[in-house]
Amino acid sequence: MRIGLIGAGRIGTFHATTLSRHRDVGSLIITDVDPTRAHDLADRLGETVAPGVDEIFTWGVDAVVITAATSAHGELIGRAARSGLPVFCEKPVAVDLPGTLSALAEVDAAGTVLQMGFQRRFDTGYVTAREAVRSGRLGRLHTVRALTADQTPPPAEYLPVSGGIYRDCLIHDFDMVRWVTGREVATVYATGSDAGHPMFREARDVDTAAAVLTLEDGTLVTATAARVNGAGYDVRMELAGELDTVVVGLDDRTPVASTESAGPPPADKPWTGFLERFAAAYEAEIAAFVEVVRGERANPCDGREALLALRIAEACELSRREHRAVNLGEIPGGRD
Repeated sequence: MRIGLIGAGRIGTFHATTLSRHRDVGSLIITDVDPTRAHDLADRLGETVAPGVDEIFTWGVDAVVITAATSAHGELIGRAARSGLPVFCEKPVAVDLPGTLSALAEVDAAGTVLQMGFQRRFDTGYVTAREAVRSGRLGRLHTVRALTADQTPPPAEYLPVSGGIYRDCLIHDFDMVRWVTGREVATVYATGSDAGHPMFREARDVDTAAAVLTLEDGTLVTATAARVNGAGYDVRMELAGELDTVVVGLDDRTPVASTESAGPPPADKPWTGFLERFAAAYEAEIAAFVEVVRGERANPCDGREALLALRIAEACELSRREHRAVNLGEIPGGRD
């Protein structure tokens, strides 16, 4: 199998390394807007570098992996679809809702495969939590608490093109709320604070965000995010039911310290970032894509799933901006 990889940045390098080692992948063709970066990665892995995106689609690949800048996702997904190629793309589908709907329409028209990169679906903790909810072990689920906190903020130049904290960061939590509980979000109320570094205000974004989601069955969800969390990279989900409670992301590397005398000690080596925390999950999702391309399994996360998570993020942004509760029915692209 020959795979074209577009984007040789941090996550692109990780995926390229995983694919290069995969027994069913014979070769990679790598390109990037920065030719030096593409050459360095290809040389390190012993793979082929392409001078541009055009060559990815003309040199005869069996599938495409998109890890380019968010602004390029929609166009590249459409191009892959028109070329009849299965594609894996890091979230999001596009920079906005209209772009997302347009790209997904191209995939539907072509009848091709689009697998989206929501790696938490392959994390053991979230998988186990999903099983606990679906098996009835927790009884009636009444409360979910989800959080994502980065140890250090992204570069200032990234913020204006990121889509904002709900679309860029909390969208993973929104996907997990749907995937773990099996329920859709009915309404949201969201707010945020830009009291931190001025770069967030300059980008019309916030550095801290919170949302209260009400699921279709009445379950209450809180989802919070922070761009600066000095203790370390912290991603958790707590699910409380009438019979039991489980927590994802609570281990000896969780960056929290107990104030209780008999509490657990602080983590000696707290998580520092998403690639470290979710390394195994990233490897598993790319392995799953290879299986999808080979026809050995169903698509574990198609573009429609990404759209439904994005709608929640869009509702949160609207709620924050207008200081009101937002019904998901107000956001285009819902289930028919």
